Amino acid sequence: MSENANLEVLSTRSGFNSAVRHIKKTMEIASRTGAVNIGDILFEMDDDELTSAKVGMLLRMLLVDKLGYKTASANLSAAVENVSVLAKEFNKWNGVDLVAAYYHPELGLLVANPKIAEELADFGDLRKRELVVIYAGLQGKETDENCQKAAELAIKLFEGSKLKPPSALTRGRYTAKKVSKPKKAAESKPVKTKIVKAKPGIKKAAAPVVKAAAPQVKPAAGNARMTPRYAVVVQNELFHNGNVEAWKRIIASYKAAHPDLEVYIYYENERILDINSLFKWGKVKHGSAIEFAVAGNEIKDVAKLQRYLAQGASHMFEAFLHGAVNSVLKLF
Repeated sequence: MSENANLEVLSTRSGFNSAVRHIKKTMEIASRTGAVNIGDILFEMDDDELTSAKVGMLLRMLLVDKLGYKTASANLSAAVENVSVLAKEFNKWNGVDLVAAYYHPELGLLVANPKIAEELADFGDLRKRELVVIYAGLQGKETDENCQKAAELAIKLFEGSKLKPPSALTRGRYTAKKVSKPKKAAESKPVKTKIVKAKPGIKKAAAPVVKAAAPQVKPAAGNARMTPRYAVVVQNELFHNGNVEAWKRIIASYKAAHPDLEVYIYYENERILDINSLFKWGKVKHGSAIEFAVAGNEIKDVAKLQRYLAQGASHMFEAFLHGAVNSVLKLF
């Protein structure tokens, strides 16, 4: 029964083809891991099919089983707001190869070479109590006690400790090499957006509607990116039920136009899973800041989304309440 369960994925053509693609990708990556940091490889590949679950299997198979890397892990005791600055410290660790894995609560498993600031920046802000795992090894050479020590010290750096690595970890050939993502076609480039400050004089949004329901599609965790959090200041006297409904319809419209993207809402540094559960009458008042972020592979229309959310948090929220109850506004 156990064997049948493991092979069940191969019983369909789509499952079999998916398994073959995964095996080919694994072999391609395995052929390079003896000389190149696996975080660099994944960063350069930027492959949509390398989902969180598949990346986790790659790390276990290639780093632990094949190359014998040592590991250390911790659920962070405090949040880390600027993780990329750690790259300056890890960049000195030429005596060992390091790979960092962070279990992002929204994006899933993220992997980086911690010696490269650009790769670490993809982690965003590390959240308290979330899991970080460090892999330390010698890219095919037999590991030693210095590798285990390196993994444990690296975790301490992520936890905020100030320390000086022993000389055995700073002398060697495992230097960081600049890597870059493959260039994509111009039309598929993510759109860079600036924060748009909410203005009291924003005009009412038009309210044409379409009848299709907004799809609920999660981004591909293995290749997804997340924007910084953007603040929307509540301009209404209270963020009441009307504002809540306006935000729901704005977000539904955004997801209908961009089904592969996900919108996350935060208040007082906590993620809000159900807007109704927090934004009750009198809970969020004038001047409070509600934050949002967008995650996915091809992020678009963030500035427009912010403008609409700002209007939805003001006394002009009614512009978004027109149309049938289950219809979706065509805003994007």
